[in-house]
Amino acid sequence: MPNNSGIRLSVIIPTYNEESRLPRTLSHVIEYLGAQSYSSEIIVVNDGSTDGTERIVRERSSDPIPVRLIAHADGANHGKGASVRKGMMEARGEYRLFMDADNSTTADQIIRFWPLFDKGYNVVIGSRALANSVIGVRQARYKELAGRFGNWIIQTLAVPGISDTQAGFKLFEGKAAEIIFPRQTIDRWGYDVELLVIARSHGCRIGEVPITWINASGSKVTMKSYFQVLGDVLKIRRNLKSGLYK
Repeated sequence: MPNNSGIRLSVIIPTYNEESRLPRTLSHVIEYLGAQSYSSEIIVVNDGSTDGTERIVRERSSDPIPVRLIAHADGANHGKGASVRKGMMEARGEYRLFMDADNSTTADQIIRFWPLFDKGYNVVIGSRALANSVIGVRQARYKELAGRFGNWIIQTLAVPGISDTQAGFKLFEGKAAEIIFPRQTIDRWGYDVELLVIARSHGCRIGEVPITWINASGSKVTMKSYFQVLGDVLKIRRNLKSGLYK
């Protein structure tokens, strides 16, 4: 479907109880996008927050860069994957980025991504595992070890050759997003892996770019989340073999 909106970039930010971290993130994204020559929009997806997240977004509705607030129809918490999907499906940009509400990877790093699209890539993802990646504040040691083990499993079973599937900074061509996201089935932690598997199954070229990543306090990722991702990887393999993503 052709893009007639005139918007080059949509930035999707999934949120769940982010009233303390979201204001700084929105200010930084708005400032960066406002300095660019292309048109853009920001979509904040409220995933059933019970704090002041919605109020904070509404307060930014008059900013120079349009900030849209959307939510699930029932107002409940559906998971980060479900929120990313909803934002992507409502976005109007020729390119569509999702990023974390904690600003662990800042919007200005998108400048590193455009050259890969010029080379014919359809999906470009931020990676913390490449030679030029910078980790400003590291995670707890147990999370790093769990992440490395999980990545080995993910590469072995799902997306070989992708060094970091879980960084929350991924940019999609609009036409690729409209192929990938309607086929997404996983609503919570394993959704990143599924998106890349679907992309590959439809012939999309995926590129990785080194990012600067600073671990923010208040993460909702627990050890249980790592086990959930691994369970989702097995589900993704079954879905792929059954032809579900076609």
